[in-house]
Amino acid sequence: MAQDGVLQTGSRATGAISKILADTFGLDGQIADAIGSALVFVIAFVVVYAVSRATILPLAGRVLDSREVDAHAKKPLVRVVHVLVTFVAVAIAFGFAGYDGFLTSLATVAAAATLAIGLAMQDVLKNLVAGVFIYTDRPFRIGDWIEWDEYSGIVEDISLRVTRVRTFDNELLTVPNAALTDDVIKNPVAKDKLRLQFLFGIGYDDDIERATDVIVEEATKHPEILDTPAPSVRLTELADSYVGLQSRFWIADPSRADFTRVRGEYVTNVKRAFDEAGINIPFPQVDVHGGIELANGATVAETADD
Repeated sequence: MAQDGVLQTGSRATGAISKILADTFGLDGQIADAIGSALVFVIAFVVVYAVSRATILPLAGRVLDSREVDAHAKKPLVRVVHVLVTFVAVAIAFGFAGYDGFLTSLATVAAAATLAIGLAMQDVLKNLVAGVFIYTDRPFRIGDWIEWDEYSGIVEDISLRVTRVRTFDNELLTVPNAALTDDVIKNPVAKDKLRLQFLFGIGYDDDIERATDVIVEEATKHPEILDTPAPSVRLTELADSYVGLQSRFWIADPSRADFTRVRGEYVTNVKRAFDEAGINIPFPQVDVHGGIELANGATVAETADD
């Protein structure tokens, strides 16, 4: 019913404009009708587009704000609404201009083209769907430090197709969103606390309890290491040349800079305390039999003289 009303209104408008053109400029009836339909299409499109943009886009923005959607997610979603508004304006303008037959043919062609494009652009569509999941699930946000596969860095931008990550070597990675949703993503800064670990190796002749006390004491001294949860130490390795003591401690409001700085300061303090307490950190031992050790750990076998 609404479609019939649009066609009737458009037909009357087209007829009125065509009559004015024919009477004023003496144009042929078919030419006047064609020009009238084109003018009705332009006028209808401009009016519908302007009204929709002035009402629907602000309404969509308020709805997204009410749901507390992040700024980086709001921008592409508003773009999608903008595209839909444009499409609706074009469709209504076609109806007003009396292009109902053309509109039906266009819909058929569009459906066939959509199928062909969908088959040819499976990877692109996969990334777009992955982008939607990133916006809804929020595994990370702009400014977060993330790690995946062998890569890590700070998220600088998130779009519907790709995510841009700045590595700690200042390289910009453009990552397809599907690569970030098909695999495990580590987000160390997603929560307000982060547990760090470091393995200290001491000699077999050293006092394990004394070394444990030193490791815990240096953790409690550091102003940015939390008292709750308390630092802890566990004996985790009996290696060839050392006894491994695994230290676990927590920091608040983590970032990549905090992670590397705090851990570096803490390890330096433990090493200094070990030296003062006479606790040995042994060098790795490599036994080579019948060969010459190379820098990369390989060996060259010795050959007997003839």
